[in-house]
Amino acid sequence: MSLLDTLRNDLTPIHREGYPFLLIGAVVSGLLLWLFQPLGWIALLITAWIAYFFRDPERVTPLREGLVIAPADGRVCLVGPAVPPAELGLGREPLPRVCIFMNVFDVHVNRAPLAGRVARIAYRPGKFLSADLDKASEDNERNGVVLATAAGLVGVVQIAGLVARRIVCFVREGEEIATGERFGLIRFGSRVDVYFPAGARPLVAEGQRAVAGETVLADLAYSQPPASFRIG
Repeated sequence: MSLLDTLRNDLTPIHREGYPFLLIGAVVSGLLLWLFQPLGWIALLITAWIAYFFRDPERVTPLREGLVIAPADGRVCLVGPAVPPAELGLGREPLPRVCIFMNVFDVHVNRAPLAGRVARIAYRPGKFLSADLDKASEDNERNGVVLATAAGLVGVVQIAGLVARRIVCFVREGEEIATGERFGLIRFGSRVDVYFPAGARPLVAEGQRAVAGETVLADLAYSQPPASFRIG
């Protein structure tokens, strides 16, 4: 294997959404290095962080009917029943919900938690409160995606945060999407909420780390009582 092949296998790919920012960073860094080197080195560090932020690693997604997979990297900040946003059309009764908070160092590419058809996409403008607060689900700018799956309707809501100012959605209504497939991205620091069908029991706890496309949030085909957790 050549050195080039080794680098290709070991380096984490950068999502295409990051290319314009990297180009701007490279141009600004070059100009500043020519005009005033200390500022140029600072600009290079910022450009390197942008490349890190937009990284898009491959993931190994478990595939079995009923498994709900984490749509985002980050910390599970809320677990419990909540009324879904009205624009999702999932009713006014509380549904099981898991919220994942992404800080600026997490991977921000979002993945489909279940295979299904994109039944609805609903964007709602709003505030930019800290995304780990419970009221961010109601007050913040957000984009909701409803998936029609074999297990029922599942809502996935991308929520902007204090720093995030841009929610990107790659899918359209009517499209079919596979479990773990990339469906969106949020810039820069935010949260993703997942609303399960009634009766679902989450298999994660608050404070747990989730990995998009890999961590199992719930098993809709499993009817046993919810698991307990130990911290240590």
